[in-house]
Amino acid sequence: MFDSLYPRLTATRRIQDMCGTWRLQFDPRSEGVYEGWEHGLPDPIDVPVPSSFADLFTDKASREYTGDFWYETDLFVPGEWRDANVGIRFDAATHRATVYVNGVEVARHEGGFTPFVAPINDVVNWNGVNTVVVKMNNELGLNTLPAGETKILPDGTKVCAPYFDFYNYSGLQRPVRLVVSPRERIEDFAVVSRFDGDDALVDYTVDTNGDHDVEIVVTDEDGMDVARGRGKAGTLRIENVIPWQLRNAYLYTFTVRIVDDDADDRVIDEYYDEIGIRTIAVDGTRLLLNGRPIYLKGFGRHEDSDIHGRGFDPVMNKRDFENLKWIGANSFRTSHYPYAEEQLYEADREGFLVIDEVAAVGMMKSLVNFLDATDASKTKEVTFFDEPVVQTDTLAAHLQAVRELIDRDKRHACVGIWSLFNEPDSASDAAVPYFRKVFDLALDLDPQKRPRSYTNVTACGAGKDKCHDLCDVIMLNRYNGWYVEGGVLIHEAARHQREELELWHELEPNKPFLFTEYGGDTMAGVHKLPSVMWSEEYQVENLTEMATLFDAFDWIVGEQAWNLNDFQTTEGIMRVNGNKKGLFTRDRQPKMAAYYLRDRWTTMPDYLE
Repeated sequence: MFDSLYPRLTATRRIQDMCGTWRLQFDPRSEGVYEGWEHGLPDPIDVPVPSSFADLFTDKASREYTGDFWYETDLFVPGEWRDANVGIRFDAATHRATVYVNGVEVARHEGGFTPFVAPINDVVNWNGVNTVVVKMNNELGLNTLPAGETKILPDGTKVCAPYFDFYNYSGLQRPVRLVVSPRERIEDFAVVSRFDGDDALVDYTVDTNGDHDVEIVVTDEDGMDVARGRGKAGTLRIENVIPWQLRNAYLYTFTVRIVDDDADDRVIDEYYDEIGIRTIAVDGTRLLLNGRPIYLKGFGRHEDSDIHGRGFDPVMNKRDFENLKWIGANSFRTSHYPYAEEQLYEADREGFLVIDEVAAVGMMKSLVNFLDATDASKTKEVTFFDEPVVQTDTLAAHLQAVRELIDRDKRHACVGIWSLFNEPDSASDAAVPYFRKVFDLALDLDPQKRPRSYTNVTACGAGKDKCHDLCDVIMLNRYNGWYVEGGVLIHEAARHQREELELWHELEPNKPFLFTEYGGDTMAGVHKLPSVMWSEEYQVENLTEMATLFDAFDWIVGEQAWNLNDFQTTEGIMRVNGNKKGLFTRDRQPKMAAYYLRDRWTTMPDYLE
């Protein structure tokens, strides 16, 4: 089952870490189900969890493995928890998983970037060792998020063929924990803030699975109580509130308790979260934080590092945040999937605004999407959204992914915009009803009614895109000067980009625009005078041309370069061991262009007034 509450250790809740060495076995013929592997793996090897499995190996067949694969571990469960609600929480299992405990199926989950909990009370051996087995699969199709193809070679080997330009890292890539909570428990809570002079009014709702009363207590960063409420819904007043701001964050602790009125308010369950008080809205061509217009500076990113792959890496995460602060950024996008919850909590603490993206990437049928997506001259007889399976199975998976993303992240102050697609084929008539369903669901689910958008790509540019009217903010991914009119034509590229922006503003004169990708590949250490493509000088020239455009239009409210770091992709003649568009190398060292953006961004205010 899906569980939106991040694991917390409280007076009533317990956590037992399950990370460490697990056992892994590939299942290329999908025989494990028929041979009883749910009871134990016949010939596994040891692997670390969390991690992506690909870069652990030295043979290509293991690194590129596509199909079914199985994880196994042993789990001791203390008997004193038998009267509690006990489950195994997987922060992510990429891309789909079936969980067995002692040979019995206890959970299934589709989608590789949001958490789920496998309840185990009915199958566990108390005060004993239990066998936990997870059957997983990383194949791609038109009906998966992200999308792609799975090809079968003559010898029967499956090969992943993504419709996206990043590596299809897979496995148990985020922490796994045993979570224990009372049978009557807090299942969810939400907050919506607004300001009343120097005070904040916070509307809250709490969901429980019982009938006992609820109390909520808010404390400031000094641990002092600043507000209290009673009941499963209500409004709290926080006097002289300190708002959450860009790069100047302040967090309040909201503690929710189920209490027994008949037993002197005995605490039945307790949960807390750290929450910033802020509002986010669009007003004409401005993006407003706490009523003030803001300008976003930052990056698209990837959860990607050497050896770990997409595996959770708190050390790399910390370094990324330090680099973001050093360069003067105030925002990033979770391209192209929901990131680990720990990254959002860090963004809450550091004051970074996050564009939170669903794993709806690859919705343009192309194995070289980074080329086809930027070719405005191409037309397709059958688009991605014309496929019948997309309008049924893919849509169902997409809507569920939106539910899980918003349920998980709705309390985060850092989350300012929902990105519901990345570079979809939005020029298709068939896309319109699909998009509308996704946008409507996001509006319905989010209690804070954050702005909604998707990243528009060149092939579906101004005058072609048929879904932009659904967006609260227009987000553009553009590579003029790289994929389009690169090299000696860079100034022509800038001129054509200006013309498209003017057309966009005619189409959407009352909306803010935000560049969510721009840039070009750069090999660190390659210098040329005069500049040529792939040199560090050319990266600076490209970014400078784009900055001139950003500064020319006051309805452009932000710039997020692609990418913070170099990252791994599928092999190909267009990629030299991955995508090299990072302002930092894959080991998090700055390229020459990082100093250019640092000079630009550290002198630019976060607020436009």
